[in-house]
Amino acid sequence: MSKEAAGGSLDFVGSSAAVCDAVLRLRGDALYGELGRIAGALLGSPHGDFLPGAAAAQACGDVVSVKLLEHEVHADGERLGCYRVAGRAFGAEDARLLAGLAGLTGALLQVHGVARRTTHAYAQVEAQLARQSQILDQLHESVVTLDMTGYITSWNKGAEQLFGYTGLEAVGRHILFLYADEDAVLEQAPDAFAEGGGRMMEVRRRKKSGEVFWASLSLSPLCDMDGRSTGLIAYLTDITERKLAEERLHHLAYYQELTGLPNRALFGRLVDQALTVAQRNVGTACVLYIDLNRFRLINGTLGRQVGDELLRRAAERFRATLRDEDVVAHLSGDEFAVGLFDIRQHFEATTVAQKLLAALAAPFNIGGHDLRVGAGIGIAVYPQDGRDAETLLRMADIAMERAKEHGENPDHSVAFYRLDMNEGMQQRMQIESGLRHALGNGELVLHYQPKFEIGSGRLVGAEALVRWQHPQRGMVPPSEFIPLAESTGLIVQVGEWVLEQACAQAAVWQGAGLPPFRLAVNVSAREFSASLPIRVADTLRRYRLDPAWLELEITESTLMRDVDAVIGIMDRINALGVALSLDDFGTGYSSLSYLKRFPIDTLKIDRSFTTGIPQGASDCAIAGTIIGMGHKLGHRVIAEGVETLEQLEFLRQAGCDEVQGYLYAKPLPAYEFETGLRENWLLLASGAS
Repeated sequence: MSKEAAGGSLDFVGSSAAVCDAVLRLRGDALYGELGRIAGALLGSPHGDFLPGAAAAQACGDVVSVKLLEHEVHADGERLGCYRVAGRAFGAEDARLLAGLAGLTGALLQVHGVARRTTHAYAQVEAQLARQSQILDQLHESVVTLDMTGYITSWNKGAEQLFGYTGLEAVGRHILFLYADEDAVLEQAPDAFAEGGGRMMEVRRRKKSGEVFWASLSLSPLCDMDGRSTGLIAYLTDITERKLAEERLHHLAYYQELTGLPNRALFGRLVDQALTVAQRNVGTACVLYIDLNRFRLINGTLGRQVGDELLRRAAERFRATLRDEDVVAHLSGDEFAVGLFDIRQHFEATTVAQKLLAALAAPFNIGGHDLRVGAGIGIAVYPQDGRDAETLLRMADIAMERAKEHGENPDHSVAFYRLDMNEGMQQRMQIESGLRHALGNGELVLHYQPKFEIGSGRLVGAEALVRWQHPQRGMVPPSEFIPLAESTGLIVQVGEWVLEQACAQAAVWQGAGLPPFRLAVNVSAREFSASLPIRVADTLRRYRLDPAWLELEITESTLMRDVDAVIGIMDRINALGVALSLDDFGTGYSSLSYLKRFPIDTLKIDRSFTTGIPQGASDCAIAGTIIGMGHKLGHRVIAEGVETLEQLEFLRQAGCDEVQGYLYAKPLPAYEFETGLRENWLLLASGAS
C-alpha cells in the first residue's frame, strides 16, 4: 500500500469516528453540515455536502468527474441521503473512500433511527403506564393484581387507603395476609376461577391496624397477549356500613329490641327447623307459652320504664334457666315462648315449666320497688297437638289461658293442651265477636241499682250497670263479657257507651222533674286518661245535664299509675261539678298513703268484705276501719252487696253512710227503676230501717 493510500486509510478511520460522533450527538441541519464537512475533509476539498432524504438521493448518483464526486447513502434499500464533494479533480481512490464513508454513514443512520424509534416507543409505553397508574390511583376502589399463585403484583392508592399498607409493603406478599382469619384459604383457587370467568362476593378482610371490615370483592381474570390467564384483578370496596345496617335491619326484623330475644317470626322459623329434625328422628318436641301475671298493673301503676326493665329482667332469668339448645322468644308485651326439642318424653316439659316459674319467684328490685310476678304456662306437644310452629303456639296459648282460669295458684299454673280447651277458646272468640256486634246493634242495655242513705232511708243515687241482651242466648252475665272486654280493650268502647246512655237517661229524668240523685258510671283504668274530662264535659253539654246527676266510680288500680297526672285529671272532673267515688276499696295495694291526696267524695266498701259481716271478725274489722278512716278524711262511705238485715245493722252501728244491694233492690231496667223510684223505695227504705 502506498503512503498516500495509508494516509487516506488513516483519514478514513478518523473520518469514521467523526461520523459516529456526529450521528450520536447531532440532529437535523447541524448533523447534515457536519457530515458534509467530514466528507470534504476526507477528500481534501473545502466543498463537501450531505443532502438528506430520498428526494436528494434521487438527484444524486455515483458520479466521478474532474471537479465533482457524489455517492448515495442507503441502508437495506432505503435511500437516506447523498454525499457531494467538489472543488478539485478526483480519481478512483477518492470515489472508493467516499463510497466507504457513505456505507458507514448509512449503517449508522439506520441503527440510530431504530434506536430513536425504540426509545420513543419506550417513552410512549412509560407515559401510558404512568397515565394508567394515575387513573388507578384516582379510583376510589382499591385495585390489586395477583399472579396465579396468589402473590400481589400491583397495589394502587385506593388499596393503600383501604388497608393502610403502602405498595412497597404489599407487593410481593401473598394475599392471605389480608384475610380476617389467619388460617383462611382462598375462596376459590385462581386457576379454577380464571377458567370459570369471574364472580363477586362479600368478604371480611383485615387492615394494617388490625381492624376487620367487610368488603365487596370483584374478581376478573388477567390475561397475556395470547389470552392466557396470568393472574387476577381484584376490585375491593368497603361495605362495612352497609353490612352493619343490614345486621341492624335483620335484628329489628327478627329480635325484640327490648329484651334481645327472638321475636315471633324468628321463633316460628327456628321451631319449624327443629321440628323437621324431630320428624326425621321420630322425636318429641314441646312449645311453652308463658304469660306474666300482674305485669299490666305494674306497667300502668309504676310507668313504662319500670315495666320495660321488668321484662328485660324476666327475659334474663328465663335465658339463665334454659339450656343452650332450647329456644326462648319474646312474643309481645308480657308474653314469652319456649321451644324444647331435645327431650325424651313430653312430661319433661312440666319440669322445665316449674323451673321457669321458680325463676320468677324472687322479687325484682326495680326503682326501689320489690316487684313480684308469677306466670301461667301452657304446653303444646309435637306431633299430637300440631306439626308446625304456628299451630303449636296457638294451642299452647289456649292451654295457658285455661291454666290461668282454673289453676289453684295463678302464679304457678301449668296446663297441657287438650282438645276441649279449643272449644272453650272458640266460645271466647265468639263472645268477643258478638260483643263487638252488640255495641253497634243495640244489644247492650243499662240496669240501675239504687243506693240508699242508712240514716234517712232516702234514695241518694244509683249505679248504672251494663247488661248484654243477646238475641239467641238471652241475658249474658256481666262476668262473661266484662273481663273479656277489659282484656281486649273493648272496655273503652263499652265505657263510652255507658256514659252516653246514662247521661241520656238522666236527662230524661231531669226533664221529667225528678230531683237530682247521683247516677254512678264505672270508669275503667283504660278510660281514665287526659281526654276523660273533655268527654264528660262534652256529654253533659250535649244533654244539658246538671253535673249533680253524675258520679264517676274509679278503682284503686287506676289511682296507682302516675299519681300527679291522675290528681290532675280528677281535679278537672271535680271542676265540672261531677262527684268521684273510689270503687272496690280495700282490694288494691299501697293506696292508703295516697288516699289523702285524691279529691274523692265517696269510698265504696267492696262486697268481698260485706259478705262476711257480721259473722267474720276480720271482715267486720276491715269494714269498720274503712268507715272510720273515710270519715276522718272527710269522705262518705258506702257498702255494696248488702243482702241481710244483720249486715245493714252492723253497718249502721259502724257509722256507714250509704248501702247498695239486694236487700233493697237488684239492678233494674230504666222503666222499672223509675217505677220503684216513684212508688215503692221510700216505703221499702223505711221498712228496712
